[in-house]
Amino acid sequence: MKKISKAKIISTYASSLYQAAEETKRTDKVMSEVDTLRQLLAEDEKIITALANPIWTIDSKHEAIKSIAQKMKFGKEITEWLNILAENSRMAELSGALDEFKHIYYRRHGVEEVEVLTVKALSAAQDKKLKTLLEKKLSKKVLINYTIKPELLGGLIVKYGSSMIDDSIAGKLTRLEIIMKGGQ
Repeated sequence: MKKISKAKIISTYASSLYQAAEETKRTDKVMSEVDTLRQLLAEDEKIITALANPIWTIDSKHEAIKSIAQKMKFGKEITEWLNILAENSRMAELSGALDEFKHIYYRRHGVEEVEVLTVKALSAAQDKKLKTLLEKKLSKKVLINYTIKPELLGGLIVKYGSSMIDDSIAGKLTRLEIIMKGGQ
């Protein structure tokens, strides 16, 4: 039997949720519910552990999912999708599948996810200027995820797609060191 990679499994489940959302013309609503579920899981990681527990019966998992879905007011797409994950013993991949759904949603809606590493949080004016510059450069709407990295010493690193712009002081010092040693 051929073994399927975890990434392929996550991608398949995320794609199936996106497809279900498209069929019901509720992609925006499902994206909102995915964000809510991601936030819930970030606040309480025990939910995944409990739902992934092989000792729980499928019926118990369905009841727990039904309870969570009613409390959070999730639509049928998310609820049915969570039940399928539970039935196929794939709850351990839930967080990854939710993240992948988000990536699919952004790609389909022309949004570029950009990771920005900075020494400290940017001011609102700096954030707005950076976002405007990136949207102009990429010709897309941009969603920026910031990560604070004091070891950069100053400046920032911008990552999008397979590209990276390193304008940090640490990066400049590293490049200077390479040049001084006679490298390229």
